[in-house]
Parts: sequence; structure tokens; C-alpha cells
Amino acid sequence: MPAVAAIVPGDTKKEYPGNLTPFVTVTCIVAAMGGLIFGYDIGISGGVTSMDSFLEKFFPDVYRKKNLMATRNQYCKYDSPTLTMFTSSLYLAALLASLVASTVTRKFGRRLSMLFGGVLFCSGAIINGFAKAVWMLILGRVLLGFGIGFTNQSVPLYLSEMAPYKFRGALNIGFQLSVTVGILIANVLNYFFAKIKGGWGWRLSLGGAMVPALIITIGSLVLPDTPNSMIERGQIDEAKKKLRRVRGVEDVEEEFQDLVAASEASKQVEHPWTNLLQSKYRPHLTMAILIPFFQQFSGINVIMFYAPVLFNTIGFKSDASLMSAVITGSVNVAATIVSIYGVDKWGRRFLFIEGGIQMLICQAVVTAAIGAKFGVSGIAENLPQWYAVVVVLFICIYVAGFAWSWGPLGWLVPSEIFPLEIRSAAQSINVSVNMIFTFAIAQVFLMMLCHMKFGLFIFFAFWVCVMTTFIYFFLPETKGIPIEEMSKVWKTHWYWSRFVTDNNFQIGALEMGKGGGGGGGDQIIKTV
Repeated sequence: MPAVAAIVPGDTKKEYPGNLTPFVTVTCIVAAMGGLIFGYDIGISGGVTSMDSFLEKFFPDVYRKKNLMATRNQYCKYDSPTLTMFTSSLYLAALLASLVASTVTRKFGRRLSMLFGGVLFCSGAIINGFAKAVWMLILGRVLLGFGIGFTNQSVPLYLSEMAPYKFRGALNIGFQLSVTVGILIANVLNYFFAKIKGGWGWRLSLGGAMVPALIITIGSLVLPDTPNSMIERGQIDEAKKKLRRVRGVEDVEEEFQDLVAASEASKQVEHPWTNLLQSKYRPHLTMAILIPFFQQFSGINVIMFYAPVLFNTIGFKSDASLMSAVITGSVNVAATIVSIYGVDKWGRRFLFIEGGIQMLICQAVVTAAIGAKFGVSGIAENLPQWYAVVVVLFICIYVAGFAWSWGPLGWLVPSEIFPLEIRSAAQSINVSVNMIFTFAIAQVFLMMLCHMKFGLFIFFAFWVCVMTTFIYFFLPETKGIPIEEMSKVWKTHWYWSRFVTDNNFQIGALEMGKGGGGGGGDQIIKTV
């Protein structure tokens, strides 16, 4: 699935005093609404593109292929570059916005970046809701993408900095959970809005994005800034006062000094992009590129972006296809909760490998089911009820496998392995690769379905096989490893040990701000 931002904490031997106060709880809940806007958009776009009234107004060629040309094969009835541009343009815009947002977030604070994101997303929702032509739809999607680029940059960082370190991990996956909840809400609304007489329900679906956007916009105006951001911008005295209120205790001196030290250490890092090319960072660079690449080529975005379209293509009626999307969205939420429970209990490798095998089996069954009924002609008559049940069941099992493995872990693992001196550059590569291939898959999926037919699922199954094999041989277990000691897992690995040795890697050189611990030195931005 597309990309969403989150924060992963590094382990630290220090224990700072502090509580999860009502003040922090409320601010984090409000800030986490940034996840809802991303999830809402993911879920809403596929639903409206399956509504006949929407297609008839903006994409008449697709409407005719779907409803008026019964002899056309089912694989190709949604094939339209303009239609896919409607969906994929957002992710290209988000990629561009995230590059600008990193500077805004660092220089002007998290709240201003959140405000920009909320205003831009709200503007895009208004334009889409009142759209009269395709160019208005694309413009709205671009503004939505800009908004997501800013919020995905700032909101997770805000959550990480506000939360006591003991609760940072829970808030990380909690933000990810809010994305899946946003997808589910969008799927449910699509189902009911599609039933509105007069065919204008799609306007409510698209315009409804204003609600979470207004929440994050208003929230950014009333939320306090984080101590970390204040220190970063030279507001030292104000930051200390804010830290006392955020932690709910007076004794914050140790954490405060570590935040200052970590900020100073990060400012002294030079040439992070050049550093990435050093041999000792070979495993980090490899993971920053291949894991997000594999995540997108698992085929999950086909399900999340185009679930109603996909179900409609394989013979379901419009209501049934929208309800199937609601079901898969519910499974997505439930399976993400499983990941929250098991990631530190069962380990990363187990979930990666188990999820990969589960997805591979499900894709094989779905390929057989679609191939048996539609073949290469794409024409099928009188599809039995058991067929629909089998397809939906195995797609749900596939979604569950992804949601407790490659969904959260595809972002967790790359970001938790980066040492501070390359963290910004490596994470930029990680996010960029994810957004680029999210855009690519969204743009070409319907064309691939038309030309590759049921073989498209074989294509994605092949990549699931490759990426599961890659994890088995090349990813060491990172569960319970402090970030400042992460180099140990590479130095003892059968392959990566040839690049990462005691001679070329100093453990914790800059990890915790030259001896400082916790707080700001171990924050990592990641997008889910």
C-alpha cells in the first residue's frame, strides 16, 4: 500500500521520568488525524472510479466500455490513462511536496508544516467535490498530494517528539492504524454514497475529505510546538518549559540536555549523501531501495487503490464490489492490530516470511480462479456465488498477510537500521523509492490488467516470491536491537559482514548525540 509516515524509536538504556499525560494524549490524538486523511484518500479514489455517474461525467469512454459494450473483455473495460492519472497524480505530487516539507518542518516547525498540509488537502477536496471537468479533478488530486506530502512529513515527527519514549512505538503503529481506519471509513462511505439517487454521491465521497483536513488544519493552530522543534530553532528556554509540561514532571534536565546534544550532533553531520556510498553503509542503502520497491511490487496497491474496480472487473455488481472493498478494509484494520501485538514478540523476519508465503498462496488461488472463469478472452457468463466467495476470501487473506507483515514492517525495518549520520539521506531515498513506484503501479495497473489479463497476478506473485527469498537470505533479525548497536547485526551476518567490520564502523559514533541518549537523537521519520 501506499505510502504513509510514522516514527520508530531507538532503544536506549536511559530512562527519563515522564508520563503519558492527558495533555499529551489529546495533542497526539489530534495530530494523528494526519493518518486519516491519507487513508481516506487511498480508500475513496477506487470507490468513486467504480461509480457509473462519476465515469459517465468525466470518463465517458470508460463508462461505455463498462456498461454499453457487453462484448468487450472484462480485463480492459477500465483501461484509461486519464482515469489512472486521476489516482496516481496524487503520489507524484506527494513526492515533490515531501522534499519541500522537510525544509519547512526543520526551519519553521512541525505545526506550520501540518497547517500547510491541512490547508492544501482541504483545498484539493473542495475542488474535487465541485469538479466540472477532468482538469479540475487532476488539480484537486495534485493539491491533495501536496497536502499529504506535508502532513506525512510533519505529523509522525510531531507524535514522536511529544510522546514519552516508552510510548513512542505504540504511537508509531497507532498512526499507521489510523491510515487503515481512514481507508475503511472511505470504503463504507463509498458504499452508501453510491446509492444516492441522482448520481451525485461521488461529490460527497471526494468532498468528504474536507472533514479530516479541517481537523488537522484547526489542530495545527491550537497544538503546542514540540520541545525538539523549539531547540532546533534556538528557543532553548521555551523548550525547557514546554518539556516540563509535556512530560508532566519537573525533573527533565537529563532528557533536555540530551535533546540539546543530539540537536548539536545532527547539525555537525556533513555530506550524508556521499557517506551513503561508503561500503560500510552498503546494507543500509540496499534495504532503503529494495524494501520499498518490493513493498509496492507485492500488488497490494492494486487491491487498495482499485478494490471496487477490480471486483467489478471480475464480474461483481457495483454494490457488491463496493461492499467487498469494505470487507477488505476491515480485514486491513484487524490485521494491522495483529502486527502491533506481534512485531516485538515474534520478530520481523518471521512476520515478513510468513506474510510473504501467505500472499503467494493467495495470489496463486486468485490467479487460478480468474483464469478458469475468464481465460484470455475476459468474457464470462453466469458467475456462480461460490466463485465470488472464493475470490473475496482469498483476497482478504492476502490483505491480512500484507497488513501484518510488509505493510508496517516495510517502513519499520528500513528506518530502524539507519545510523544518525546517514539517516536523513537514507530515509529520503526510502520515501522517494516508495512514492515513485506507488505512482508507477497506480498509473499502469489498469493497462497491465488489460494486456496481461490474469497473468498480472502471476507477475505480482513472482515478485512476492523474490522478496520473501530476499528477506530469508539477506535481512537479519532486528527485534530488540538498540539503534546505536544495530551495526552488530550486520557484522555477524553471513553476507553483510564483508562490508561492515570493526575496522570501518564505530558503534554509536553519532547515534545518540555524542554520548547523549534518548529524546531527539533517536527519532526516525518513516512514511507508511
